[in-house]
Amino acid sequence: MRTWLAELVSRGCRFVRNRASATAAVVMTLGASTAWAQPASEASGEAGLKLPDLSSVSFLGIDGHKLLMIGILFCIAGLGFGLAIYMRLKNLPVHRAMLEISELIYETCKTYLVTQGKFLLLLWVFIAVVIILYFGVLSPVPGKPVMTTLPIILAFSLVGIAGSFGVAWFGIRVNTFANSRTAFAGLRGKPYPIYSIPLQAGMSIGMMLISVELLIMLFILLFVPGDYAGPCFIGFAIGESLGAAALRIAGGIFTKIADIGSDLMKIVFKIKEDDARNPGVIADCVGDNAGDSVGPSADGFETYGVTGVALITFILLGVKNPTVQVQLLVWIFVMRIMMLFSSLAAYSINSAIARARYANADKMNFEAPLTSLVWITSVVSIVLTYIVSAVIIPDVGGDATQWWKLATIISCGTLAGALIPELVKVFTSTESRHVREIVASAEEGGASLGILAGFVAGNFSGYYLGLSMVFLMSVGYYMSTMGLATAATMIAAPVFAFGLVAFGFLGMGPVTIAVDSYGPVTDNAQSVYELSLIEQVPNIKSELKKDYGFDVNFERAKDMLEENDGAGNTFKATAKPVLIGTAVVGATTMTFSIIMALTNGLTQNVEKLSLLHAPFLLGLISGGAIIYWFTGASTQAVSTGAYRAVEFIKANIKLEGATKASVADSKKVVEICTKYAQKGMLNIFIAVFFATLSFAFMEPFLFIGYLISIAIFGLYQAIFMANAGGAWDNAKKIVEVEYKQKGTPLHDATVIGDTVGDPFKDTSSVALNPVIKFTTLFGLLAVELAVKLSESNAGLTHVLAAVFFVISFCFVYRSFYGMRIGTEAALAKAHAGD
Repeated sequence: MRTWLAELVSRGCRFVRNRASATAAVVMTLGASTAWAQPASEASGEAGLKLPDLSSVSFLGIDGHKLLMIGILFCIAGLGFGLAIYMRLKNLPVHRAMLEISELIYETCKTYLVTQGKFLLLLWVFIAVVIILYFGVLSPVPGKPVMTTLPIILAFSLVGIAGSFGVAWFGIRVNTFANSRTAFAGLRGKPYPIYSIPLQAGMSIGMMLISVELLIMLFILLFVPGDYAGPCFIGFAIGESLGAAALRIAGGIFTKIADIGSDLMKIVFKIKEDDARNPGVIADCVGDNAGDSVGPSADGFETYGVTGVALITFILLGVKNPTVQVQLLVWIFVMRIMMLFSSLAAYSINSAIARARYANADKMNFEAPLTSLVWITSVVSIVLTYIVSAVIIPDVGGDATQWWKLATIISCGTLAGALIPELVKVFTSTESRHVREIVASAEEGGASLGILAGFVAGNFSGYYLGLSMVFLMSVGYYMSTMGLATAATMIAAPVFAFGLVAFGFLGMGPVTIAVDSYGPVTDNAQSVYELSLIEQVPNIKSELKKDYGFDVNFERAKDMLEENDGAGNTFKATAKPVLIGTAVVGATTMTFSIIMALTNGLTQNVEKLSLLHAPFLLGLISGGAIIYWFTGASTQAVSTGAYRAVEFIKANIKLEGATKASVADSKKVVEICTKYAQKGMLNIFIAVFFATLSFAFMEPFLFIGYLISIAIFGLYQAIFMANAGGAWDNAKKIVEVEYKQKGTPLHDATVIGDTVGDPFKDTSSVALNPVIKFTTLFGLLAVELAVKLSESNAGLTHVLAAVFFVISFCFVYRSFYGMRIGTEAALAKAHAGD
């Protein structure tokens, strides 16, 4: 019986893996390829779009095509900046003991990325099959030979994957250069270098990411024949969406399995932070890169690209005047180039100020120069937005006032990029009253009251951040009513306005990525310091004095690295709501596009967008169920993986007679993290995919309510979880750095709070971003297919809806019952019996 049961389970797992791979591929392909809705009668959607002649309109005496060619030079300059920082970081001084650890982290990160890369290529094979079936058989691009369009779409899908994967790889290489250099810089006893090095690494990644994205987009726009631009944009969106999904969600699960497994050892064995004997620490360092560097980089790359392509497509579909089309297209890309320049200019200004204030200081507030960087970038971007808009589009469709109205809409998003981080700090900074409330609660009530105080911080943050986004979106909507539709002969101008607000969210892209990447470097730097055992190197003080010319104070170095890690925690938290907000604003835009298609431009069935239409109300209720299931499923993947990691570490950690953990044991923990990251991700994708199909096939307006609900519930759930987790994390940091109470009951209580917050802030909350986007993107095609099918056979549509729901429910069920610790223990026991 045991043998039969084990074989049955094994076959089931193989089926799940194969089916999940195919299904995830379908999600990526169909979702990305239908990112912008249009009437069902328009076959092949944006694949059949044709770009206007950019050279037909002049700007400052230069035609649009030549003007954007100049933009390529700015992209190359951005790439040059990223590479120059890369080389500078590589050549910074570092002790061999620290270099050895950072290179071990990098090599382990490479193993993880190679594993993910193979998985991505497997998914791409299924994507290729779906692309061939859809664009080659079911819905060819109108007027174009299949054998020409198919290779283009396939090729650019690989370009999209390579883009997401490439910037992620570049990110971990830069960060693993920076972590050991930051740790070594701490030995000098000055705070400024350990602030400057992580920020340089972050700016290198940010500039490289945005420059690569913009360069690819400009290449399609300028060098690909206009007839084929649609297929190119489709393929590119497919690839980058796939890369972002796999790297973001799996990375979020991976990093928190490792983090929890490592942190709990401090309580179990009463060992110090990042103890070298703990085999979970290397996995934790790898996770810092996999979840907090690789994931956000790939996610930012995809979000920046999809938002831009969505605006391009809306301009081509929603604006009928070819001259206005060219004006808006060129303006959008000039804005992107300007934002790249403004981020670099703001970074240079802020660096000069920070160097003057802190270069020789013995103490500094690490958050202060990061805050000023965000605000300077926002102000510079907004000012340049108005100036450049006035120069590039002084007249839009005969209206000489639209330039400042369009600039204002974008500026709402740019302002959000600075305002949201400021609000996040109110709930997550080490100086925050909410975070100190957690510490005070834990002092008297232990972990339970500390956890409750974190819930309070997260819930309050939802109120303030939610209303701030509503206000800025409302300003954008108001501006869109001031003649935009008339001046540009534009359909659904508010939709375009919301897209521009999302575009403005990303206007500070390099700086947003930079302050987000600051965190994993500071976290790794602290770990590298401990893992290097630098204090135990024979004659280390005299060696440092002789070779590098400074006297070392180890305690001061550790204190500064820990304090800087607190700043990193805060600014990791600030970037998350910006990307989440972009996803929700973008989802809102795309949902409006579906509404326009279903109502034939708001001329039919408008009454069904009402609470009086029962399916619409049922959809509003259904979306929340999916969000709460997803939160549980992603957390379950973390908790089961963390259990296995803790189980292994407790059985293999050697505290007596050992100075550090074996590399083999550390790699085993990484293997455990990778396994559960991929298992959890596949369950989630399959369940989301079939749930989207099911609700779309039930009733189109039920599905509209479902999408609205997904966006709203997802927004607030993500904000709550991200900021509650950030608050718990920095409460622990206060106890460690300010109170200096490591190993005490208060420290244990805050560590428990931090482990609860780990999947909150770095798994479930951040992964809601791609879930919201994927559901809405795929939903655009799903509802179109459902409407077409219902025209000929409504009964079959409802039967398929039921079948899809059953399949989705099976994987929802499996995401807990197939992942729970008890199930795995029973299976292991059965195998042992054989």
